[in-house]
Parts: sequence; structure tokens; C-alpha cells
Amino acid sequence: MTHDPTEETSVWRPLRQLLNSLDDEIDQFYAQRGITGVRPRFVGPLIRLGHRGTMTIRELADALEVTHSAMSQTVAALRREGLVRTATGSDARTRQITLTDRARRMLPLLEAEWRASEAALRELDAETPYPLSRAVADLREALERRRFRDRLDDHLPPS
Repeated sequence: MTHDPTEETSVWRPLRQLLNSLDDEIDQFYAQRGITGVRPRFVGPLIRLGHRGTMTIRELADALEVTHSAMSQTVAALRREGLVRTATGSDARTRQITLTDRARRMLPLLEAEWRASEAALRELDAETPYPLSRAVADLREALERRRFRDRLDDHLPPS
């Protein structure tokens, strides 16, 4: 049997754990204010719908720069939590998404949390000797020079 590579040190696991811990703290913020059924990943779509009104899943995905599949899953979760309603659009394949009254009542708090989170993240970024925002930009530049798939292929044994 070969060695289990998931037991090795992961380059990206600490970043995922950091992001998860930040999301957990935002969840605690909502819980302390009696907000239930809202996950941090819901907030962007809710705020965008609040400002733009009814949108299709595709429009919402494009506006927030995520895949249609990811937004479709998020919208399904928002619907289960009673935060959005969906209706058939101009054709049977299109779904129109609108906020419920419950979601509209939450918007001022969600927007305040979004702004406060962004301010806190900028503060954290400024406290580090090499800001994460700079690291992300540098990684994007490196991937523009040579995409990840090519790098991955170089580390795989020939088939």
C-alpha cells in the first residue's frame, strides 16, 4: 500500500482553516443577533438582490463572479431558509430570484456586517508583513504566466 498523501502537510489547508474560522466568527455574530439560517456565503447574493431586485441565477452568478452551479446551490439553500423565492423566468430553464420580506428586514444588518468585515480584513491585511491581498495578486500573476493545470501535469507521473 502506498503512503496516504492526505497525512502530509498541506500547503493550502491552513488557509482553508483560516477562512473557515473567520466564517465561524461571522456565524457567531449572526447568532448573537438572533439571525438564523444565514451563512456568510449567502450574504453577497442577498445584498446584491436587495440592490438590483429580481435576477436570474445566471445574472447573480455573473455579478458575483461564481459559477452557475455554485449559485444554483446557494439559491437552493437560500430558498430552504426562506430568504428567497424563485419563479419560472421567460423560458422553462430560467429561474427568477427575489428576496422574501424576511430577507429584506435583515439587509441593513447584513450590509453593516459586510462593511465591518471588509474593514476588519483590511486592518488585518495591514498588520501583516506580506498582506494576503498582495499574495493573491502575486499568485494570479504567476498563474497568468503559467496556468495551474500545466504545473499539475508536470508533477504527475506519465500515463
